[in-house]
Amino acid sequence: MKNRRDFLRKMAGLTTAIMVPLPWTSGCNTRIDTDRLGELLPKRLLGKTGRKVTMLGLGGYHIGWTTEYEAQVTIEAALQGGIRFFDNAESYGPHTSEIRYGKYLTPQYRDLVFLMTKTTARDAKTAQEHLEASLKRMKTDYVDLWQVHALSSPEDVDERISNGILDVMQEAKANGKARHIGFTGHENPYAHVSMLDRTADNDIFETVQMPINPVDAGNKDSFIGEVIEKAHSRKFGILAMKTLAAGRFFPETIIAKEKVWESEDPVIPARLALKEVLNFAWSLPVSVLITGAENRSLIEEKITMAKDFSKLSESQRMDLIDKVEDISLKGDVEYYKNV
Repeated sequence: MKNRRDFLRKMAGLTTAIMVPLPWTSGCNTRIDTDRLGELLPKRLLGKTGRKVTMLGLGGYHIGWTTEYEAQVTIEAALQGGIRFFDNAESYGPHTSEIRYGKYLTPQYRDLVFLMTKTTARDAKTAQEHLEASLKRMKTDYVDLWQVHALSSPEDVDERISNGILDVMQEAKANGKARHIGFTGHENPYAHVSMLDRTADNDIFETVQMPINPVDAGNKDSFIGEVIEKAHSRKFGILAMKTLAAGRFFPETIIAKEKVWESEDPVIPARLALKEVLNFAWSLPVSVLITGAENRSLIEEKITMAKDFSKLSESQRMDLIDKVEDISLKGDVEYYKNV
């Protein structure tokens, strides 16, 4: 616990450093950052990419399994609410999420958004095929960010590197089909550590995506504890996912009308409030919190919380971790980990 306190204390200054000050309107005290759709959510620096991105992003996974109507109105609500970061992956649906971005996002709004997708490929040929198909489905000539997706172990990292994945990623960046490149994973923080170590000499990656929430922080195999400081020291943009443990913070989780989780002792609201959990992630040096939302009300709820964000102190963050430490040790909430 002492090590965690020391670590989280150091995080406070790092978070402030990536928050982008908003411009002020002339002659008044109203902050404003706008584009042709209206006011944007606050932005943060995406590490060494130099790009400034909205602190909240729309996740692509839910866009793929919800109804066609809900997918469209959720994308539109995200845009109207000031979100300009849109996550996706070729495996979501599969392919449905990218097809829906190609229908409802890129035709009118490509110039406004930071668009990301990912590949689960384990060899160079498949990765190249995934990229070309993703661009076609999303009706764009390039993505702002392309990531190696779902690293599962250090051995998985070794296999993908041996099979030429990094060469394809670098080529995509060189030819402009991917402006930036990174990697993701939710199963094993040591896979992330391995990829960081394996690429330390050429440092080709610019972003890393991983679970960030109070339950993870209390786990001995923690992405927060093992990865964030190392990635930030290399000036990576850090993308938070599973901030609600893929819905398992709630009493029940329903995906595509099927109940996949039920708990008599949920994190929310029995232990923590939703706003506390999101503010916990935003209080770390996270560039974007990527949230899954299958309907308008869910994304609008998160937009309101982003606008109202107030950074938590060290003691507040530790208090949240303490409240769910026993849940962290049980491990069933973070079902996606394989450590």
